[in-house]
Amino acid sequence: MQLPTKWVSFALASILALTTAGCSTKTDNANLAENSAKNGQPTKLVFLTSGDAAAKSIQPGDRIIAEINKRLGIDLEVRTVPEGGYEKISVAMASGDMPDVVTINYPSASVSQWISEGLLVPLNDYFPVMPTAKAKIEANFKGTAVDGKYYGYPFVELDRSNQALAYRADWLETLGLKPPETLDDFYQTMKAIATQDPDKNGKADTYGLTGVKSTGFNSSFNFVFFAYGLPYSDWALDNGGKVIPIFEHPAFKQGVQYIHKLWSEKLIDPEFLLNDTQQREQKFYQSKVGFMAPALYRHVNRLETSLQKVNPNGKLGFMAPPAGPEGKRGLAQAPKSGLFTAITKSAKNPEKAAKFIEFMLSKEGRDLLELGIEGVHYTKQGDKITYNEEERAKDNFASNGWSHPLAWGSVVWPLTETYLPQTEPQADRAKQSVEIASKYLVTNLVNTTTPEEIERGSVINELANQYYLDMITGKKDIDSGLTELSKKWREQGGDKVLEAVNKAYLAQKNK
Repeated sequence: MQLPTKWVSFALASILALTTAGCSTKTDNANLAENSAKNGQPTKLVFLTSGDAAAKSIQPGDRIIAEINKRLGIDLEVRTVPEGGYEKISVAMASGDMPDVVTINYPSASVSQWISEGLLVPLNDYFPVMPTAKAKIEANFKGTAVDGKYYGYPFVELDRSNQALAYRADWLETLGLKPPETLDDFYQTMKAIATQDPDKNGKADTYGLTGVKSTGFNSSFNFVFFAYGLPYSDWALDNGGKVIPIFEHPAFKQGVQYIHKLWSEKLIDPEFLLNDTQQREQKFYQSKVGFMAPALYRHVNRLETSLQKVNPNGKLGFMAPPAGPEGKRGLAQAPKSGLFTAITKSAKNPEKAAKFIEFMLSKEGRDLLELGIEGVHYTKQGDKITYNEEERAKDNFASNGWSHPLAWGSVVWPLTETYLPQTEPQADRAKQSVEIASKYLVTNLVNTTTPEEIERGSVINELANQYYLDMITGKKDIDSGLTELSKKWREQGGDKVLEAVNKAYLAQKNK
């Protein structure tokens, strides 16, 4: 990962101050750790993370935290911000009141800046006590090293997806239709849903497809572009083998034309730009729309039971994305972003901090966070696990066998561990949804995110998103809109981004 020039310059300009402060901090921290050890006191360890929106809060007296403390010889304090509230973590780090261990989004300007400013401790020296983390980093994340040093555990889900097309299976049964196999079938299905009253309420108030507002111009309906042959999730190549933005690939124009057709015929929910995830799901439950592309896996049972609370005869179906004219398919975009868990220079005992990160990743740690303490939170007889929900509730485990608040959103997600409690009512369907989604996960052309993308991405992505929306809703002509977009995108920083991405692509090819 190459650092932006301005951050490198800043680091060089302040290196003397950082070195002096760093030596002082290390000495102070070492003294604190040594004194704690001499006094027989556990090492205080503050962990700052965004956690997981589906998790409950950690309460005083939590027995899982107490067990972690006992096993690692630490005094753990977990501080959380709302899921996705990474700016709050950046503010906390900038304030000087730094935690010992921190989790933030990755890649991000914050991570790059913290590395430049010497705020993070390289993990390399602690790999002997981090065998799980070391193995995972060397297997999947070698490209995240900076000058040979790993400044944190980067987690990006590379192989699995939980995103597939969900649909009202009861509606298709009512209409005598099978799940659509091709884009032509999909159009006919959308038309039938919008015009043939699938909920039988006597009103023309249903739409075929809905989505959510996003800064990614192909996020809700990206399966259309992949069906027309868009080969990668992030970039495309021109005839000369140079990297270009995906909106300059022929498949993008074809996809916009198809989506515009759905929009102009009122087959797409006209309010999809106002939807968040919850609003999208509510429209599905309330018989407003027939298709959406949500996260499935552990949500399969939740989505269907929520649907049936409103419509007792409602059925959730999910399917592979429809194929294009040449049989191509794709839906979920392989991510380049995820989480980054690091040790800060303020850590009173970096080795204890390293052992904590290792514990969070290890089988021992995962078993504790997912199951709890044997004999207290669960019992086991052979392979059968019985969950003690009353005791689990006292430590704010999620209900029905799901995990402790510390289990997800810090170093991994449930999908990565393919974790489902034995009480999961629709475990087989949940796993099936992952098989379908992962089969149609679309890879990236370039496997890294350049500093130029981090610095300029929000501006040029928003521009592309606005043009995309204007073209599918008919506010801009598609041909002239694409021409204007290419020009303005480059003028607003896209040219610099392309230069950096092309260099990264060539370096990747020549490895």
